[in-house]
Amino acid sequence: MSVMDVGRICLKLTGREAGGRCVIVDVIDRNYVLVTGPREITGVRRRRVNIGHLKPLDEKIEIQRNASDEEVLSLLK
Repeated sequence: MSVMDVGRICLKLTGREAGGRCVIVDVIDRNYVLVTGPREITGVRRRRVNIGHLKPLDEKIEIQRNASDEEVLSLLK
């Protein structure tokens, strides 16, 4: 099992959203994942991110692959 799996909470290290927390929603390939903040909570919008720009945290939530922002938001509250 990989550290970069669906539901893992990460910290963005680079870009304009650096310092924001996000949740991995889907694993695209070896180098990229799809993340969401959701934007209402952390300011990180749903986007494809290089895994080198993320720091995985110990926290994880149980979500389905490609979960909507509303589903992630309800679990984080």
